[in-house]
Amino acid sequence: MSNVTQHISRQFDNELETIRSDVLAMGGLAEQQFSDALRALTEFNVSGAEMVRENEARLNACEVSIDEECVTLLARRQPAAGDLRFVMAVIKTITDLERIGDEADKIARMTISLAEKSGPRSYYIGINTMGAFVREMVRDALNAFARMDSQEALTTAGKEPESDQQYGAILRQLITYMMEDPRSISSIIDAVWVARALERIADHARNICENVIYFVEGKDVRHISIEQMEDRIKGR
Repeated sequence: MSNVTQHISRQFDNELETIRSDVLAMGGLAEQQFSDALRALTEFNVSGAEMVRENEARLNACEVSIDEECVTLLARRQPAAGDLRFVMAVIKTITDLERIGDEADKIARMTISLAEKSGPRSYYIGINTMGAFVREMVRDALNAFARMDSQEALTTAGKEPESDQQYGAILRQLITYMMEDPRSISSIIDAVWVARALERIADHARNICENVIYFVEGKDVRHISIEQMEDRIKGR
């Protein structure tokens, strides 16, 4: 009987590891899509932006596939405690990864639109800076997930308010440009959508970090401040 139990346990561990590997692969794809969208924006590369749009469906397929894996595992194994938290964290994380892909697609779409319009590239200096910052957040969030490191997740989540500040500064800058040159309104509206997409990607990176903390620490840290997150992790 113990051999049967060990066999089932080993199968279960393999299934969990397969799901983990699939999530990491999906995370790599989402990160690549975002990086490619930023590169296309920086270079006003229409063909690069079109490639991002074409690849967006791959992330959707990954989400559906992993979600089905999780549902099957829940039905067959009925996991408890940490294993159940892991599956729930995965289901939430793949939703955020798919939405990062959606926002990358939006950046690519706006890039194609911006490339067709005239306007000083100085409009987008702040956006490029924010893009690099948010890309680092996404990478760090995925690293925290790969290691299931709650401290790295907390540190990365703590960067999200800075993305909000950068977004606000970009909006103020773009509004000033628009007031100075009303002919630029159409281009600037596209740029605003790009900045908004970046702000939302930062939100999704924070969500991934919260999922890691939930799995590792067993504590729900959604909708609270970074200071409150730290207190909950330390048990204060």
